[in-house]
Amino acid sequence: MWQSVLARAITDPAELLAAAGLGHEWLPAARAAAQLFPLRVPRGFVARMGRGDPHDPLLRQVLPLAEECLAVTGFGADPVGDLAAMAAPGVLHKYHGRVLLTATGACAVHCRYCFRRHFPYADANPLADRWNQALAYIAADDSIVEVILSGGDPLTMSDRRLAELVHGLEGVGHLRRLRLHTRLPIVLPERVNDELLGWLGATRLKTVVVVHANHAQEIDASVASALARLKAAGIELFNQSVLLRGVNDSADVLAALSEVLFAAGVMPYYLHMLDRVQGAAHFEVPEAAARRLVAELNRRLPGYLVPRLVREIAGAPGKVPVI
Repeated sequence: MWQSVLARAITDPAELLAAAGLGHEWLPAARAAAQLFPLRVPRGFVARMGRGDPHDPLLRQVLPLAEECLAVTGFGADPVGDLAAMAAPGVLHKYHGRVLLTATGACAVHCRYCFRRHFPYADANPLADRWNQALAYIAADDSIVEVILSGGDPLTMSDRRLAELVHGLEGVGHLRRLRLHTRLPIVLPERVNDELLGWLGATRLKTVVVVHANHAQEIDASVASALARLKAAGIELFNQSVLLRGVNDSADVLAALSEVLFAAGVMPYYLHMLDRVQGAAHFEVPEAAARRLVAELNRRLPGYLVPRLVREIAGAPGKVPVI
């Protein structure tokens, strides 16, 4: 079962370094950074890394580094204004027509650039009243036609709990769409099981799943199979990436990612500029470099394979195009 695979995720920096074939010289910094934001990475994701390479693009996304412990001006705890947008416990209402539910604080993988690495999930937990306040808020505003399940990662929740939540959402007549933002089909493809496909396929709501892959190396045969199962169930699949220094700040890498995603039935959607969260400054790519990368992608790829370069600005009415 996927739960047992998730439970076996690596949480000890020493174990990750050993699995990645790196020496103990990396350990003190990794332990210090993991005190600020815990390490978690499924073993299947680690298996896709190149051993002995500290610059491996998958390892770089999850290995705690000394740079995370530095305070950098302009980087804060709530870079996209989530707390100001919280309309009810777990309900973020930023944009017209849609709301986001931080359905859980749990994730299968702790990405070191996570913009919610400081988010107070305990104070914004819709599970406390079985989503009653969230559902009441959504039902009271008939301009809301789409609900986005996020977190954390909503697919860390059991299918029973997710089906219960979706059943409640289906009772709100003006809702049309259900969107799930999840990294699990990428980092833990075992999560795409019959139970998940059962309740997703049964809902009256038009369903969209937005996955999160940053590098083509993340898409192995098991991931492609999981994505194919979602696609076969009639679910629209999109991908969001974050532009990360040392991971995917190359036109070759981004073009390869778009090609691999499309072959797996996933449309490239957004390429996000880094949200300026404290602890992630070392991942930032300058805007001028980002513009050059996307210009090169436009030269190499058909338009439908070029993700939109955007950034999120607190208080803006939507994602802000960069190019």
